[in-house]
Amino acid sequence: MTTGTLTDDTATPTARRVTDVLQPRNVLLVGMLAIGLAASGHWTGLLWGLLGALCAGLVPAGYIEWERGRGTWGDRHVVDRTKRAPIFFVILGSIGAGSLVMVLGHAPGGILVSMLALWAMTVVLLAVNTVWKISVDASVASAVVALLAAVHSPWWLLAYAMTAAVCWSRVALGYHSVAQTVAGASLGAATAAAFLLV
Repeated sequence: MTTGTLTDDTATPTARRVTDVLQPRNVLLVGMLAIGLAASGHWTGLLWGLLGALCAGLVPAGYIEWERGRGTWGDRHVVDRTKRAPIFFVILGSIGAGSLVMVLGHAPGGILVSMLALWAMTVVLLAVNTVWKISVDASVASAVVALLAAVHSPWWLLAYAMTAAVCWSRVALGYHSVAQTVAGASLGAATAAAFLLV
């Protein structure tokens, strides 16, 4: 399986749509709001979820768009593995700052643990990315489902259908091999293990 990029005219329209709609910033926006709500059991949890989504997904996405505007990257998915390190450092800093605010603001434990789990996942993604192009999209899609299942209800595991769709789209577009998406999804699933430590 190729891991290079395909032009939009050679990529399947469905795979392109799936990978764009279910990109990490979108999955994190919806997922962190739901995690915040479930963790607090009250609407105020949405505010913590919004902070989580901002730090884990929207700030990094904004950074990517800024770099794209400067001509650093030509694609919001940053398919060139060798150019991804700065993004991971932005994510780590942003999630770290958000987690500190959550600690100081006495956020619900579930949302804070989720943030720390995403931070740890990003450390592993950064390390693996130095030698192999693990799928970040698959990791995020899987992590959000696993965290929702841990903080809310095991019924959320049914949403792994979304993770499977993300994995399929990344392979169909030639961005990743099957092994790279499976590794990413497995790493994402492992984030729920953070709840075993609290």
